[in-house]
Amino acid sequence: MSRAAGRNLEEEGPERLYVITGGRSITSTPVRLDLVTLIVARSRPKRGMPPEQAAIIELCQSPLSVAEVSAYTRLPVSVITVLLGDLVADNRVIARAPIPPVALPDRALLEAVIHGLQRL
Repeated sequence: MSRAAGRNLEEEGPERLYVITGGRSITSTPVRLDLVTLIVARSRPKRGMPPEQAAIIELCQSPLSVAEVSAYTRLPVSVITVLLGDLVADNRVIARAPIPPVALPDRALLEAVIHGLQRL
């Protein structure tokens, strides 16, 4: 992880976060990112990239959730979602929706199966 991404937020203040995001609080891409969205890097960091984006790409060589990226970089989720939106727009990372939980079968169906098994 880059030195800038590992800094303590108390040492930086809100001005640094403003600079990192370019003053934006939302991403310009229509990608919906929530805490459990998985992020996977498509390549390695490019020379000259902002250090925070380079750190995200390094971290996401294996899939990580948005919450994990935020924790590892020590940046707020709001900042991470802006940076990830930029990286998705630049085709540097892929955002994957988490696998939805399997829907539970209907209670009436389960009761019918149980009753049928009990009759055997």
